[in-house]
Amino acid sequence: MTHSQTLALTVGYPARSIAVLTVAGEIDVESVPVLRTRAMGLIRQGRPHLVLDMAAVEFCDSAGLNAMITILRYAKDRHGSLSLAALSPQVARLLDVTGVGDLIPVLPTTAEVLTRITTTPGDAPEEAELL
Repeated sequence: MTHSQTLALTVGYPARSIAVLTVAGEIDVESVPVLRTRAMGLIRQGRPHLVLDMAAVEFCDSAGLNAMITILRYAKDRHGSLSLAALSPQVARLLDVTGVGDLIPVLPTTAEVLTRITTTPGDAPEEAELL
């Protein structure tokens, strides 16, 4: 598990090319470097399809939106994707008002995101890893 003062991150690997990054706390100017570094690191490590499970995110500001766009571009440059799951009403409204929700797929649950990600044949679930 990775921590900043306002953010906790837990990683799961449901398939070879997918990582689920469970985000808890606040995504703000202070915690964005931790989120961005961890997300981009997972993509670099061969997990180009990244899901941010945001059920436990209490707050997200413009720095968080900017980080999501940066992560999306990074994933797409590596033939991957970024998807968001389980947004709070505050975060969903922020994405809607700013148009970021039009760029990044948002679904109610991580399970729904995982059913929509196209992966390579032979992808199999792996054990979750806590960092």
